[in-house]
Amino acid sequence: MSILVFPKEALETEKRIALLPVNVKTYCRLGAKVLVESGLGLTLGVADEEYVEAGAEIFTDREPALAQADAVLSVRSIAFEDFDLCPKHSLSVSFFDPFNRTEHLKQVLNSQRSAISMEMIPRTSRCQKMDALSSQASLAGYVMVLKAMNQLNKTLPMMMTPAGTLKPAKIFVIGAGVAGLQAIATAKRMGASVLAYDTRAEVAEQVQSLGAKFLKIDLGETKSSDQGYASALTEEQMSLQQKAQEECIADSDIVITTAQLFGRKPPLLITNDVLKKMRPGSVVVDMAAEDGGNVEASVAGETIDFNGIKIVGTGNWASEVSLDASQMYANNLQALISDMWDEERKALHIDDSDEVLRSALITHKGELVNAIIKATHEKETA
Repeated sequence: MSILVFPKEALETEKRIALLPVNVKTYCRLGAKVLVESGLGLTLGVADEEYVEAGAEIFTDREPALAQADAVLSVRSIAFEDFDLCPKHSLSVSFFDPFNRTEHLKQVLNSQRSAISMEMIPRTSRCQKMDALSSQASLAGYVMVLKAMNQLNKTLPMMMTPAGTLKPAKIFVIGAGVAGLQAIATAKRMGASVLAYDTRAEVAEQVQSLGAKFLKIDLGETKSSDQGYASALTEEQMSLQQKAQEECIADSDIVITTAQLFGRKPPLLITNDVLKKMRPGSVVVDMAAEDGGNVEASVAGETIDFNGIKIVGTGNWASEVSLDASQMYANNLQALISDMWDEERKALHIDDSDEVLRSALITHKGELVNAIIKATHEKETA
């Protein structure tokens, strides 16, 4: 029997959790023992008793609970000091952030323990139920529209009233990945006029199917990864994109940027000179603000005023709708654990030859086993 431990999130601003009572029942049916730290569900109003009724055991002392763990599951990666209390064979499953938390990566690697990064789950048909990056990005796209609405000084839909007609707000979405498409869909449902752009011309049909217009910019040949992520543009292509977007940005009431490059610093899409062309009262939401930003003026974790324009860079977007985000993330984890489960032994089995784990497993038995992270790590230490 494998023991699954769910500790409380260490970050106070993190409202999401990795387990709901309904998931406990599934884990128990698999044959797992589920240990839940007291107060895990408080951010969502889920009492300890609900976890107990579902079959879990509650703990208040973290050290003896972690000492039994076969796997520790959380939203954010637990502190190494806590993970170091776990047995050598134990597995950490979380948003590990392996590209940015290099010191944490080294500590876990040197400790001989294993870690799965939910960001690295491959985007394949088999992995759709495990794809936490997509589930959280979809909610982020929704939240970014709400954030923009909250800051905008006008309504989104057209309104015909005895006092006059109010024109619909113009929204420009840059990046039509999971988050961008959800932002487009949400803005259209709210009645806004939506224009979108993505370097991948193949997503134009998806944008148009949501009722938005697609901005065509001839950048020459562009590429995307086998996972569907946009590849980096050349400096010349970036210059062409920025210039072609200027007029659209200046004419928009809301601009939402969602352009991120997997494992790399996001591209700068909107300079301060372009921001100055926008009307006072306009709003820009920068999804990538915490990682370096698509917008020159954005500040990670803050909403600022720039020449009368609100720049929103608060980040951790999915946590703003924490109940749904927790449900989706907990189900992503459940799907992953179920996929790894050995029915005969009633235990977790780490098969590092499996296609999912070859992508998602970062460290195992003292080795960096993820090819992308390994190449990045070796380059930084060379």
